[in-house]
Amino acid sequence: MGGYGYYGFFYDPTFILVVIGFVLSLIAQLRVKSTYGRYAKVMSSRGLTAERAAQKVLDYYGIKDVQIVPTRGNLTDNYNPKTNVISLSESVYGKSSIAAIGVACHEAGHAAQHAEGYVPIKLRNAIIPACNIGSTIGIPIAILGAFLNTMPLVYFGLLLYGLIAVFQFVTLPVEFNASRRAIKVIGETDILSENERRGAVKVLKAAAMTYVAALATAILNLLRLFIIFGVGRRDDD
Repeated sequence: MGGYGYYGFFYDPTFILVVIGFVLSLIAQLRVKSTYGRYAKVMSSRGLTAERAAQKVLDYYGIKDVQIVPTRGNLTDNYNPKTNVISLSESVYGKSSIAAIGVACHEAGHAAQHAEGYVPIKLRNAIIPACNIGSTIGIPIAILGAFLNTMPLVYFGLLLYGLIAVFQFVTLPVEFNASRRAIKVIGETDILSENERRGAVKVLKAAAMTYVAALATAILNLLRLFIIFGVGRRDDD
């Protein structure tokens, strides 16, 4: 295993990459909680609840077959294209805060993407099965390749595992676009005032940074595996 970058049981210098990824993710999560918490206390001057705001987004895009329902949890909001249901968490459904409205409209933006056949979201959904397989068997295959001293098998395993980073990369335009759709409708239909709209933008930008952090973490983890398995160094031998 020496040729594949084995550093011993007690010391692994590549672990710093894991720490960097953890710190990036932690910062992003703290920023979301802080920003959401701040604007969750600011009520919309128009008194519109989050689910009614989301319905306005659906109406804007002419979507008639999507339901909006409450769900348990905090910031567990999601849109399920299989059931055509937008689920809004306890901190969002029935709330009139700027933060709740921004999140609800974002989920309605995802419904609009599916209704219009937005290409990036179709691509993301298409690669999910492969990503699930890669995250499960990628590392075992790479380890088997290292054990058999077969670099093509190592490459194949890392390639499969690397699909996680591909998924995170494809997710970025999907999330950014859903937020842009939300903010556009919020502005054009007067769901929030101009000042309130700025607050919703900040909430959605903070949420988007969690996906950026997830991509960075996936890339760092993949880089760490390349180093551990000695990819590059092995080829130069």
